Order: sequence, then structure tokens, then C-alpha cells
Amino acid sequence: MDNNFKMVAKTMFGFEEILAKELRNLGASNVEEGVRSVSFEGDKGFMYKANLSLRTAIKIVKPVHSFNVIDENDLYKKIYQMDWSAYLTADTTFAIDTTINSENFTHSLYVSQKVKDAIVDKFRDTDGRRPDVDIKFPDVRLNIHIQKEHCNVSLDTSGRSLHQRGYRTATNIAPINEVLAAGLLLLSGWDGQCDFLDPMCGSGTFLTEAAMIACNIPANINRKEFAFEKWSDFDEELFERIIDASLNKTREFHFKIFGYDKAPSAVAKAKDNVTNANLSEYITIDRKNFFETDKFTEKHLHMVFNPPYGERLDIEMESFYASIGDTLKQKYPGTDAWFITSNLEALKFVGLRPSRKIKVFNSHLESKLVKYVMYEGSKKAKFNQPS
Repeated sequence: MDNNFKMVAKTMFGFEEILAKELRNLGASNVEEGVRSVSFEGDKGFMYKANLSLRTAIKIVKPVHSFNVIDENDLYKKIYQMDWSAYLTADTTFAIDTTINSENFTHSLYVSQKVKDAIVDKFRDTDGRRPDVDIKFPDVRLNIHIQKEHCNVSLDTSGRSLHQRGYRTATNIAPINEVLAAGLLLLSGWDGQCDFLDPMCGSGTFLTEAAMIACNIPANINRKEFAFEKWSDFDEELFERIIDASLNKTREFHFKIFGYDKAPSAVAKAKDNVTNANLSEYITIDRKNFFETDKFTEKHLHMVFNPPYGERLDIEMESFYASIGDTLKQKYPGTDAWFITSNLEALKFVGLRPSRKIKVFNSHLESKLVKYVMYEGSKKAKFNQPS
């Protein structure tokens, strides 16, 4: 346990609780929810496992130093004083990502430049040589976070955002982010214990993430690289053991996952992405207009989808949302239907009362994840049956 260290997993608004649950289920200790983040502790192997397995994390950073900072000269001095030889050499390339929420610092690029200057000057003074910056493919990616007058310096263990799973090569109009899709599925209670339908599947992200959740497949198993693989202390044998152990925990899925889209291009792209994720045996995608379909099973159905919205497609909003409500009412009894929308005005046209509304964000758009419960037969009949 002495080898444990603190890490912070960054996430989206509203996903903190489910990310904390994911971390506990993986075996993290001292899990604490923050704002769009969850802190936790684990060892090197757990750092590998968290990057490989977490569905709702965007990035995992390892804090290495923190201090109070007044202005850019103070920042330069305190960055310079750090022992950078623990993380870099003169032959190491590096990059800096900065986020700031401070009155004293207003430009993140300027902060990144100051930090870079301090690191480079330190190496020049101690080694006579300096490491180079490589923004695209650095050996080490540093994360600087300034909140008011407090600065956290962290190592980025992930590299590119963890929503880049590695299976999606084809995209259509406004594809949904993979982390967002996984989070919405988990918020909806999807656990793989019934059939699933995305009736407006686009490039198939909900379908793929739903199958990975149902089969307990690690979220980032198809990803080509994590930042920690370039670190000097990277343990390839340990990482391979972590991968094997995670794959041994996959489970059988005894139901079906269906996706519909009326656009042939979307259907083709979704099929490509499902094939890239090696999930074709679980997922069936058909060219269909949802409004012309009937429920394909007599058993319970779980539905999650992302309807087109004003910024995404030019559609007649009022009649479109009315058709969603009519189709659910008339054709889909015994269904829990969830969808995300940023058009809160349009919800009134569905003609159904949502049983839940959860505030989330789709990119920069404040949105709602809404749930509609379609009962078998009428709700009134269901509660008035003789006992």
C-alpha cells in the first residue's frame, strides 16, 4: 500500500457520482468527488487499469507538486525550483496543457509559455542542454491547473482525451462523444439485462458503448496508446498483465442490441465502427425510420438515443418531437425510453410526461437526459387490475 499515490480523473458535469462508483468498483481507495473530477489513490498498476477501463473519465492526471502563486514571476520561480530530473531529461520531449480560473492569470497559453521557460532554463543551467517541446507527440505531457491563487502541477497519464477509444474512424454529422455516451447509458441504468435499441443511431456510438458495458469490456481496449507508455518507468509486463486480467472479467451477453437510422451513410458508418470495435456479433444495424417501426420484442426494452437538434440538422422541431411521443405511445409498450436534448422547448411537443430529467452538457450545450416509461397496456389499466 506504500506505493499508492494520488490521482485525479477528470470528467463531465453530472458524471462525478458514476465515475466515483466506477473507481470504487475497480478497487480505488480514498475516492472523493469534486467538480467535474474525482480524486482517488492507487498504485502504478491501478493507474494502468484506470486508463484502460474507466468509461466516464476524460483524462487521468497524477499530481506531483502544488503551491500558491501570485503572478507570472512567482510562477516561473516556483516551477524553476522543482526537481524536473524526476520526470524529464534533456532528451525528453514535453508539452504543457493549462487550465486557469484566476483573476491573476487570464491567458492559458501565456501560463504554458512561462512554465516552459522555467523548465527549459532549469535544464540549461543544470545540464547545459534543454528538452524540446513537442505539442503533438510528447514523451511527457504536463498539466497545469491554476484555481485562484493555487497551482497544481500534474503528469498527464492518459495523453489524448480518453473519449478517443480507438474504434471510431467514420463520423457523421455531430457524432456524440464516447465518454458522454457511456455516461448517459450508465445514468439510464443500462446494465445489459434486456434488449437495447438506439432508434437514431448515427455513427453507432451508443450501440458500441452499450455493448461494451453489457459485456464488461474495458472501455479503451481498442486505444493505440496511453501517455504513461512513454514514461521512463513504464512496466510493459505489468501493463500486459493488467490487460489480460481485465479481459478475463468480460461476461456473456444474452440479449440483442439494435440500431436504426434512416440515412444509408449513417448505417454504413455505424457498421464500420462496430466492426472496428469487434462487436458485430452483438449489434444489428438496419436502415429504418423509427417513426415507421414497431417494437421487435415482447420483453422489456431499454432505449437510449440522441435526436437531431437545431444545431445538428435542419428538421421541423415541433412535428419531429410529436412523432417521437406518438411512436413511443403507440408502438413501444414495455419500454424505458431515454434521450438527450438541448432543445428544452421541444420537450413539450413529445406529449408525454418524463419520469426523470437529468441536467447534463453535450459539448457546450446545456441539455437534459429525459426518461419516458412506456407501460404494457395503459398505465391506468396496469394499476386497476384486480388482485
